[in-house]
Amino acid sequence: MKSANQKKNPWADHYTRQAKKDSFAARSVYKLQEIQKKHRILGWGARVLDLGCAPGSWLQFAVRTAGPGSRIVGIDLVPVTIRLPGNVSVITGDVADLERHLTELGRTRFDVVLSDMAPATSGNRHVDEARSVGLCEAALDIADKTLVPGGSFACKIFQGGDFKAFTDAVKRRFHRQVSFRPQSTRKASREVFVIGLSKK
Repeated sequence: MKSANQKKNPWADHYTRQAKKDSFAARSVYKLQEIQKKHRILGWGARVLDLGCAPGSWLQFAVRTAGPGSRIVGIDLVPVTIRLPGNVSVITGDVADLERHLTELGRTRFDVVLSDMAPATSGNRHVDEARSVGLCEAALDIADKTLVPGGSFACKIFQGGDFKAFTDAVKRRFHRQVSFRPQSTRKASREVFVIGLSKK
């Protein structure tokens, strides 16, 4: 017999339950955990920018991994309501206004730029892929402006016709580019992470 929790959330799975047990805001945290385990993009004391940060699980993981001396900034259209340490700042707003917000915070340079941004899906695969690429291009533009030389970039994208063009754009900016699909990604999802290591 299914629990009441499972009836309420048809998407609930092992990772959903594990996130609750580990006190993380969402199951998506395990995608970043896998990226970190394989590529070590979050160093101790790192300055991290998290684009599309709600509900906050990546912020939680970043600050736990980078430590109390780190500086973490997140931005999302949706407010983040969980309690976070004092070295984490959250902006409720559009990434289009990010430069102004960062200037106000006095934080304009980062060691890591993360993007878990995703479009509101329309049900049309081609439209959703195009919107995803648009968000990824915005994230890469932000990385161009804010990421220090040697910094790292990780961005979620829906695979489609423009996937190669985007990976090529990342390759031009970083010494190493890899594509990575975490095991914790839902099987039905077309998402993959494009990772840039050591910004030129």
